[in-house]
Amino acid sequence: MDNVNKTLYIPLYGKAYVSKKGIILSVKTAEEIWSKEGFALNGKAKSKWLAYYMGMRSATIDSWVKGQISNSNDCIILHLGCGLDSRVIRIGDCPFIWFDIDFESVIKEREKYFNQTEKYQMLCQDVKNGDFVAQLPNAKKAIVIMEGVSMYLQEEELKNCLIKITSKFEEVAYMVDCYMPFAAKMSKLKNPIKSVGVSQVYGIKDEFVLEEGTDLKFVKEHEITPQYLIEELSGVEKKLFKRLYAGKTSKKLYKLYEYRKQKD
Repeated sequence: MDNVNKTLYIPLYGKAYVSKKGIILSVKTAEEIWSKEGFALNGKAKSKWLAYYMGMRSATIDSWVKGQISNSNDCIILHLGCGLDSRVIRIGDCPFIWFDIDFESVIKEREKYFNQTEKYQMLCQDVKNGDFVAQLPNAKKAIVIMEGVSMYLQEEELKNCLIKITSKFEEVAYMVDCYMPFAAKMSKLKNPIKSVGVSQVYGIKDEFVLEEGTDLKFVKEHEITPQYLIEELSGVEKKLFKRLYAGKTSKKLYKLYEYRKQKD
């Protein structure tokens, strides 16, 4: 794997960590993969605070996906830049075809732990070029998840992918987490991803950037660290976490946005 692909071990560790503690997210698959693949992380990348944050982010997106599935028909699920995430298992019985999409080296790792079925497929593709869209079956709607990926794509690369998706489907529900430009600049100085050799990341100036040319409309900003999940931490940890990762400064650096394309 190249250095960008190796960043997948940071959220994998975080989800395995909280799962073992029995809080925020139950991810037995992550525990299993981490115990076998245990990548050499160091410094902030193995911080328990970051692990809590990774767990809360994933739990929040899981909840959104479940809601989208329950209110959809004639639909497919696209998890772009899936890494070693086991969201397809956490979501449970899904009536639609689910596609996990990532680089070939990543999918080869996934194949050790995940089996393809009629309703679950893995595609070896670079999401930024959008070529995977041509391989997808026809459906009215696509539910699209992009977690921990947008910051590695330049704005035009991200838009190129979204344009191809929105051109194929009548309706699109899209969830993406992204850095603000200042956060991207600060990442060159201090960021957990530096532990795997990554220094170049990108930010999005505001929620309306991704509307331009993509047929998507901004719906709302979601809380990455909702209070009900923070409550699962212990007393002292709860207070420190709110200061480090749920305070005003943190919220200005990192966002979780929902977009939608609806049939006219």
